[in-house]
Amino acid sequence: MLLSFAPMEGISSRPYRQTHARFFGGVEEYFAPFIAPDGSGKFKASALRDVSLENNRGLRLIPQLLVNRAEPFLRVAEQLGDLGYEEVNLNIGCPSGTVVAKHKGAGMLLDLHTLDDCLAEIFSRCPIRVSIKTRMGMEDTEEFAPILEIYNKYPLKRLIVHARARAGMYKSRVDLPGFLAALPQCRCPVWYNGDIFSPADMEKLAEAPGLTGVMLGRGTVADPALPRQIRGGKALDAGELKSFHDALLECFLAEGMQERAAMARLKELWFYMLYKFPDSKKEGKRLLKAQSGRDYRLAVDALFDSGKFDSDSFFWQ
Repeated sequence: MLLSFAPMEGISSRPYRQTHARFFGGVEEYFAPFIAPDGSGKFKASALRDVSLENNRGLRLIPQLLVNRAEPFLRVAEQLGDLGYEEVNLNIGCPSGTVVAKHKGAGMLLDLHTLDDCLAEIFSRCPIRVSIKTRMGMEDTEEFAPILEIYNKYPLKRLIVHARARAGMYKSRVDLPGFLAALPQCRCPVWYNGDIFSPADMEKLAEAPGLTGVMLGRGTVADPALPRQIRGGKALDAGELKSFHDALLECFLAEGMQERAAMARLKELWFYMLYKFPDSKKEGKRLLKAQSGRDYRLAVDALFDSGKFDSDSFFWQ
């Protein structure tokens, strides 16, 4: 089964992708955090640098767009095609309140007629293949049947299904039975997404008929060796996590990022990675409160020196 790394805003940017691939690998492709163009299709230069193929050598990268109208999607897709991309992903899954309020991300599921019209225009004119990452509904996963009817009308490159409704955010249980029941009705390649935190979680999908791949997200940020372990490789150890962290810090700084900004990025990762250090509340608090580069590095060293790393501790246990 193919594995991909989910697009995670503020986390899975180019430095992280490159460093993860160098230390761990295990995934066939990485999805870039979404590009959010304005109504005319313009977007930040930093987003273009992030998806530049020149800056992502050695990786298979899929750009993602966050829009609620066809025109800006098509304008950016044309630029991506000119860069050499063959696939672009449409985000119909982001559950953020500010995103949904603009009828973007999962908010596109609020009006299925408008969603259908948008997809019709996109698929009639898009110069490259289009895939979709979606939630299974707004309030309940039982809403997925009419949503899937719309998706089935179009030649999707693939459909990536996060097995929750938007209302569940990331806290409710994934509806694996609902996903598996809907899987045979999908007319394009399907990928599963949601709460894969350990190899045992993957085993639940091993017999899913017709499933092409799995997108890994928070579980792999918490344990960057998870894809390798799913492939039968060794579990994460403290030494390689420390080396990975230090290399990532140096990569951020080499990119020209200020030390405080680099620390902020790494602290986002520690929200997940601290689960590998059970009973380290004191050390974790010191790390997250560090304001200077010196204090931050000392706090990281103290965390690893504490001996509290546990490779069998999983995110969201």
